[in-house]
Amino acid sequence: METKNMDLSALPLMAMEIPTPGNNAAEITALVKEGGKVTGYQLSDGQVLGKEEGVALAKQGGIKGVGISERNGNEYLKSIPDDTENNNLGNLPSISM
Repeated sequence: METKNMDLSALPLMAMEIPTPGNNAAEITALVKEGGKVTGYQLSDGQVLGKEEGVALAKQGGIKGVGISERNGNEYLKSIPDDTENNNLGNLPSISM
């Protein structure tokens, strides 16, 4: 039986949609959390968006450095894997509304 060598590091990228950011795309600077769960995103231009609004804006190219993943029918933003820890969304500060 022949086994194919598959680059497992590519799996996270294959499981997410990565929109092309526009020239004026913002970055996520903080996560909005309630009860420990991410409910939204604060952007570098000062906007604070709910999770669904953030996903919609990212799909339109308005947020850079993120991909869109889905779990249990819910879409959310995720850092694009790049071997750099300091730009992961999980390493950003949290704010509450």
